[in-house]
Amino acid sequence: MQPIIKTFPTTKFIGINSQFSYSDYRIGELWGKFMPRRNEIRNALGTDLFNIQINPENFDFNPQTEFVKWAVVPVSDFDFLPEGMQSLIVEEGLYAVFNHIGDASKARETFGYIFGVWLPNSEYELDNRPHFEILGEKYKNNAPDSEEEIWIPIKKRI
Repeated sequence: MQPIIKTFPTTKFIGINSQFSYSDYRIGELWGKFMPRRNEIRNALGTDLFNIQINPENFDFNPQTEFVKWAVVPVSDFDFLPEGMQSLIVEEGLYAVFNHIGDASKARETFGYIFGVWLPNSEYELDNRPHFEILGEKYKNNAPDSEEEIWIPIKKRI
């Protein structure tokens, strides 16, 4: 599984966020709050959903270390912000983009490969910027043929 190296442009998002850890992973709760309200966002660009993770500085992947997870859609502007939602800007940056196929239970294998095999053997290192998945038209929540793009922030090794 080889990634495509891409530059993600600066993008504006609107959605909701929550703070939790891998040991207290409440992603279903976050998306359960967002999905019924996503159509309140008037200036959405396309239909893709973004699952964005913002890690603290020097994130160690410890199951108890907390991070912020966002359920969002890209928008053209912040002129209208639905009540209870927040805005987020992801700045331009270099990413390794992996195509994940399978249900959520297979994600652990994919991320294990990315961080345990591909990244250490590549010419890149992890950059401290948002990680995200793009849930596009081929995404089918927990279906074995579901597809999503996993975007990992990278920078060239020095």
